[in-house]
Amino acid sequence: MYTVNVHQAKTQLSRLLARAEAGEEVVIARRGEPVVRLVVCKPRGARQPDVLKGKIAFPDSFFDPLPEDELAAWEGQ
Repeated sequence: MYTVNVHQAKTQLSRLLARAEAGEEVVIARRGEPVVRLVVCKPRGARQPDVLKGKIAFPDSFFDPLPEDELAAWEGQ
């Protein structure tokens, strides 16, 4: 773990990013107290359309119009 203060982080951001990308954990501290941790983000997996198709069912009543009192509540009345 590599710890830097806020001023160093501002002036050396590119270097700190490179260290984090290399797998090192970088901690940014304010007045000697750790505030944030700079770590590499894990890449998201590829999105898969229709991954839930057939796994979720809505009853036909789901698409019915809302009752007047509930509709009024949604509209802030």
